[in-house]
Amino acid sequence: MSTRPQLRIAATWMRGGTSKGVFFRLEDLPEAARVPGPARDALLLRVIGSPDPYAKHTDGMGGATSSTSKCVIVAPSTRPDHDVDYLYGQVAIDSALVDWSGNCGNLSSAVGPFAISSGMLDPARVPRDGRCTVRIWQTNIGRTILAHVPMVAGEVQETGDFALDGVAFPAAEIVLEFLDPSDDGEAGGALFPTGNLVDTLDVPGIGPLPATLVSAGIPTVFVNADDIGCDGTELQRAINDDRAALARLEAIRVAGALRMGLIATPGEALTRQHTPKVAFVAPPRDYMASSGTLVAAGDIDLSVRALSMGKLHHAMMGTAAVAIAAAAAVPGTLVNRAAGGGAREAVRFGHPSGTLRVGATVAQVDGQWAVTGAVMSRSARVLMQGHVRVPADTV
Repeated sequence: MSTRPQLRIAATWMRGGTSKGVFFRLEDLPEAARVPGPARDALLLRVIGSPDPYAKHTDGMGGATSSTSKCVIVAPSTRPDHDVDYLYGQVAIDSALVDWSGNCGNLSSAVGPFAISSGMLDPARVPRDGRCTVRIWQTNIGRTILAHVPMVAGEVQETGDFALDGVAFPAAEIVLEFLDPSDDGEAGGALFPTGNLVDTLDVPGIGPLPATLVSAGIPTVFVNADDIGCDGTELQRAINDDRAALARLEAIRVAGALRMGLIATPGEALTRQHTPKVAFVAPPRDYMASSGTLVAAGDIDLSVRALSMGKLHHAMMGTAAVAIAAAAAVPGTLVNRAAGGGAREAVRFGHPSGTLRVGATVAQVDGQWAVTGAVMSRSARVLMQGHVRVPADTV
């Protein structure tokens, strides 16, 4: 084992939406980690503290949840009409895996502020006051995101009165626009990769199961809550402490991934934990959020619970929120039916921490449904800035 001093790597620890992660400028990484491959993966695993058989991330920056074991790499964009390239890595907790197969919608809200503060934008495009629009190329999925970041006196505004369920304190509102989010380079680029609004999955241990398979924001498998013995008001412990329930939901995820063509064999799901997501939906009903606040049925269109990296998420992944809004906009999907049916351009849904409103516009092109855009509000702020340290023999 090396006794050399640890590597010091410039980094910023940021919260974005209901997630937080370690942000790097590409140029600040060790040379071997500036390109995809084992060296980069090894570095990010060590930064987060994975794999950790104790599932605590005591020896790293991670928080031992899917919402807090994340890394982001940002660089000036190589594409015309974009400001920055944004690459996202979901770090597994108990295995040596960095999953690059999808985006993080929550951390997307922190990319714009990070890019502005890091001097990656042309100063002529950064207003002293008002909103700065950062044109982001999301490298994982090959899509454009526009982040509208508030500015005050030439600095990114971080504090404010925008409240986001799942985040303890208010902050400044950042509006995200996801352009053409159904064309993610996978599952055929269509909103419904199988061409069906509802498929029937043959799930081992469950049997035939209706499902809506969506590729928007992030590939997602939606099922009815009552078809799997749930009611859609569950909080984290009700699912995460139930090994049998987690096993059933993982079986559903694998069956959906196979039907969507994301994997060729069930075994491949082990190396693709980040995508697809699996979520269950239900018509609105009263429930108590994890904060102790009552979510009234009359205040939401439906309830949704989603899993990330094998566990029920404490709120809602931003990319999955895009998928929810897109599916809700198309009459006949399970999501749309749970919301009461009919056409809609926005949906407010209940999740374990409260509620979230997301807008989406859809259209039929050559007989195929596609999402032309999705919009939602998040917030972000810097938690700590400086250097992370890893053992010298990591890279």
